[in-house]
Amino acid sequence: MRALLEHMLKTSDLDSPGLSPEEYAENFSDLHPPLDAHQAAVEADRCYFCHDAPCVTACPTGIDIPSFIQKIATGNLRGSAKKILDENIFGAMCARVCPTEVLCEEACVRNTGENKPVAIGLLQRFSTDHLLAGGVQIYNQGPDSGKRIAIVGAGPAGLSCAHRLSMLGHSVTVFEAREKCGGLNEYGIAAYKVTGGIAQREIDYVLGVGGIEIKPAQTSGRDFSLAGLRENYDAVFLAMGLGGINQLGLQGEDMDNVLSAVDYIAELRQTDDLASLPIGQRVVVVGGGMTAIDIACQSRRLGAGDVTLVYRRGAEEMGASAFECDLARTDGVKIIYWAAPVRILSEEGALQAVEFEKTRANGAGGAGSPTGTGEKFIIEADMLFKAIGQAFESTSLEGFAESPELSKGRIVVDAAGRTSLDGVWAGGDCVAGGQDLTVAAVQDGKVAAHSIDSYLRGEAGENNG
Repeated sequence: MRALLEHMLKTSDLDSPGLSPEEYAENFSDLHPPLDAHQAAVEADRCYFCHDAPCVTACPTGIDIPSFIQKIATGNLRGSAKKILDENIFGAMCARVCPTEVLCEEACVRNTGENKPVAIGLLQRFSTDHLLAGGVQIYNQGPDSGKRIAIVGAGPAGLSCAHRLSMLGHSVTVFEAREKCGGLNEYGIAAYKVTGGIAQREIDYVLGVGGIEIKPAQTSGRDFSLAGLRENYDAVFLAMGLGGINQLGLQGEDMDNVLSAVDYIAELRQTDDLASLPIGQRVVVVGGGMTAIDIACQSRRLGAGDVTLVYRRGAEEMGASAFECDLARTDGVKIIYWAAPVRILSEEGALQAVEFEKTRANGAGGAGSPTGTGEKFIIEADMLFKAIGQAFESTSLEGFAESPELSKGRIVVDAAGRTSLDGVWAGGDCVAGGQDLTVAAVQDGKVAAHSIDSYLRGEAGENNG
């Protein structure tokens, strides 16, 4: 798929939207401009500083939200940032990409009566950005334990685990398939959500703790094996994410201009020239998650004239939040529910349109896969994005003497992140039953790090994942 994208980017005959540099800059400017000091103080004063704050329970990483907000109110920004980063070392990115509207802010008691929660995400960004801008490192590597841990994957789960293990005194080596660290934070989030190079600035801060070696462009099966890592390291943490792309299963989806949304977003995030990215004037997106919304909005911001997102279920079942759907509509994206693609229409090998069939719920409560109604319609398109989810590439574990247990194509772990193999943990999107959220991946890495530490200090027995 990557080769097809590169070929398309070089050979596409799509007309340039003709946007000016100023229009590109405006379209991809910060989605949520940061608070200034006065705004942050006013917003912090709205917090009730609840003793049994429901927002803390709603946070997957358990940040003491009232405490960090109270420190903002008293002017202790460094202390505020430390309260956040002690629980979530990727607090700056999560402040931008975490769906706070359905987590901590939805739980805020200000919603009762006022329906206006404290802007927790923006306050978290205010504190963490202040710390990163100052360059003050508040964490240090712990006393050397003599233990070595291998981590596969330098995304939020892998680096969260690495950071905590370093603080606990262990030496960490991280094997990363790409040239840059960051995983989805660097390659998979909409550009207008993470402006100013914040992803790499935060990673530099995380690695600043010391004791973490990064080995980029390293892939399992070619440069290392799980068996080799188990033999040469005292413990292993698998955090490979989801490298596979789900396909539509339709004839013609390998033609030019039928693309993976994930690959296109990665290219967009890495380019220095947005005008060099070809974009259709009639774009169709298939999917209902965050990636589908991100590619739909970015298509419009790149200059696409007509963007339609089609999802096979209803609005309530969408993986994307209501806020994100409203953002897409504000950008001019049309959203069609209860329809699935059945045919790609082309002429002389060029994409012309996509045929859809209307669907309906199947099974009690709509739990089953939607079924077709027989009623069909066509949407003209010169570009089609597939955004129907990613899959764990279990082939990366093939050929090893032993592999961890899998369920529905992902790695099975227990509550501490332990797999079925002794000395091997896993976390993030590659594990079964995960939330596929940056904040959840960070928590997985932190929890696994403490489990690994206990194991290496002889406080835990063999894995029982």
